[in-house]
Amino acid sequence: MSDQNKEKELQTESAPKSTDGAVKSSGWKRLMAKKWVFPATYMAAAAIILTLMWVYTDSGVKNLSEAELGLDVAKTQTVTDATNKPGALAVTANAETMQWPVKDRNEVEVLMQFFDSKSSNEVRQAAMIEYGDTLTPHVGVDFARQDDKPFDVMAAMSGKVTRVEKDPVVGQLVEITHNDGTVTIYQSLSDVKVAKDVDVKKGDVIAIAGRNELEKDMGLHVHFEVRQNGVPVNPESLIGEK
Repeated sequence: MSDQNKEKELQTESAPKSTDGAVKSSGWKRLMAKKWVFPATYMAAAAIILTLMWVYTDSGVKNLSEAELGLDVAKTQTVTDATNKPGALAVTANAETMQWPVKDRNEVEVLMQFFDSKSSNEVRQAAMIEYGDTLTPHVGVDFARQDDKPFDVMAAMSGKVTRVEKDPVVGQLVEITHNDGTVTIYQSLSDVKVAKDVDVKKGDVIAIAGRNELEKDMGLHVHFEVRQNGVPVNPESLIGEK
């Protein structure tokens, strides 16, 4: 062997082997040569990206839904409060008014007024009914035609018929109880057209004017009463002249 070749061998053997050079590069290459490395690396990167996207998207949706939910709850609460408060409906609801129990008030005349204790002595005397030896305050209003002809008697307000009967003194009568608790009573009737427990509407014909024993001198007429909490009330205070 020549001196030149020996010198090269000595240099090769004496040269330090780098752990960061050929050996490290060779190990990395062997690792990358594995078939599963690239798929695993791709899946890991995709998982990281999807996780970041999910966190970002979830955060955005959560904030938006809370804002929208706050508005929806406020709107729902407003509607609920308005519905649950009795006063809210009372403001917009139109209460039914009472009418006289005749089709045309101008076609009939008042034969006897309601007894009003605050009226003059003369008016009070005119509103007393004499039956036998007894004078009784008149607690209704009596209507009749000047020609003494029969006429339709109508429901003063909508309600339910709570009494239909024939009394020997006041004649046939009908009692109607209304939604607000008011009771209207119609006496001196004939040809009653309603029955107990049926619902009637304001203006429905319930009977024809007739006669009774208590006010037989009045001829064909209708006696109309209004009671609130069981106490007679002057119908004119609820209806007025119409």
